[in-house]
Amino acid sequence: MRKKIVAGNWKMNLSPGEATALFMALNELPKYDAEMIVFPPLVYVQELNRVRTSAVHLGVQNFYPIESGAFTGEVSIAQVKNVGASYALVGHSERRSVFGESGEMLRAKVNACLFHEMTPIVCCGEPLVIREANEEFSFVKDQLEECLFHLSGEQLTKTIIAYEPVWAIGTGKTASSEQAEAMHKEIRSWIAEKYGTEIANSISILYGGSCNASNAEELFNCENVDGGLIGGASLDVGAFEAILKSI
Repeated sequence: MRKKIVAGNWKMNLSPGEATALFMALNELPKYDAEMIVFPPLVYVQELNRVRTSAVHLGVQNFYPIESGAFTGEVSIAQVKNVGASYALVGHSERRSVFGESGEMLRAKVNACLFHEMTPIVCCGEPLVIREANEEFSFVKDQLEECLFHLSGEQLTKTIIAYEPVWAIGTGKTASSEQAEAMHKEIRSWIAEKYGTEIANSISILYGGSCNASNAEELFNCENVDGGLIGGASLDVGAFEAILKSI
């Protein structure tokens, strides 16, 4: 049975005190049916891991896939694992568009995560121009083929996929439950074609893109939506708890 997951991507937000206070409040929440993961700014991961008192998992928003060397300003996957991270975002649209991360780079990141026994959450999603051209399915399939579908079936079961339509990230727009379910169902069918139904049914596929307390329940009721990768709403403990309750 695939995991239900609610993950919070804090992006480049919060002061040290605010981050600690929010994280401690999350630690004090009752246990819900979903696994909870938090992706704070990297500089806070070690301290948050030190004060962690419950099963709130920590992840990183970014890392460099090379073990060590002359890469000024970067941190390796081994380094982030050593300070307490067990998950990593790979392929978020902001990394693709703002920082120009290629499919080759994302493939290397996925490989590095698995080599170090960390779980990658591999993001995919189409921009508005692709959606309006009715080419969203082929676009997303190409994204996954170039950075994820090179894996063996066993390796794939150690990953998570997050569908985040770019046109819905931080815009206040949200894919309808029908649109989200259609894409999630297609993703699962591609996995089934390549790896078989058993593996396809074991992979958690999350929805992201302006998912919040008011629309989470409808989205999470979709058969192929296994949780959410939450942006702005993850910065408020009340909103985040409401999303957890919705799963």
